[in-house]
Amino acid sequence: MELLHYSFFQNALFGSLLTAISCGIIGTYIVARRLAFISGGITHASFGGLGLGFYLGVNPIGMALVFSILSALGVEWASKTQNVREDSAIAAVWSLGMALGVFFIFLTPGYAPNLSAYLFGNILTISMGDIYAIAILSVLLAVLFILFFREIVYSAFDRDFAQTQQLPVKTIESIMMFFIAVTIVLSIRLVGIMLLMSLLTIPQMTANLFTQNFNKVIFGSIGIGFAGCISGLLLSYYLNVPSGAFIIIVLVLFFLIAKGVLFLSHKQ
Repeated sequence: MELLHYSFFQNALFGSLLTAISCGIIGTYIVARRLAFISGGITHASFGGLGLGFYLGVNPIGMALVFSILSALGVEWASKTQNVREDSAIAAVWSLGMALGVFFIFLTPGYAPNLSAYLFGNILTISMGDIYAIAILSVLLAVLFILFFREIVYSAFDRDFAQTQQLPVKTIESIMMFFIAVTIVLSIRLVGIMLLMSLLTIPQMTANLFTQNFNKVIFGSIGIGFAGCISGLLLSYYLNVPSGAFIIIVLVLFFLIAKGVLFLSHKQ
């Protein structure tokens, strides 16, 4: 319990909770719309922004945010208006972002920057500025889903039906892509670029084993994500390894345990 007296651990707890909320909300939309591959492309495209930030000597997270938003909207624009296959556009953005990141980091003068916290995550290094940013994002996502829940759900599950109901489907999809990009970048501190896609999908998959209700999946994935973050955080602290790896391992274990429990209950 003495860990709770340390400010860095308190920041990590708040950061874990707020990240679980934002990823739980936006991740449910990603799973419903089957956008896991897109989220992976945006995540890896942000590496180009990190590299450019290091090269220019500015905040790398800010540049990664710009890269991610442009990548998300670019994929949406190319696949919807330019007759480009969505998977091809995602692959192009994915590889281009990683290539640009390596290019700019190689050109950065002085010592090579430490990329471990960005690639694999380290929630223990989260700052109050990161917490404020993810808190604002969580509030915005909650308000958005409360005010436009029907429109978002209809667009996620059946965009053709949503269009027949005169809903602004394209606008909704663009707004959601924007928030997907922002959520991805602000969550990099937690699990890192290499593992972030799992945080946006595994808790939702686990919650989906028990319910098909969109609301319940959101709340369930938030709880599962937060429990995984806390467990991974404690393990990473005591074993002195990046927190992101342990968080994902714990979330996978949660999924396997839930799957096993359901299997045994059906057998009985």
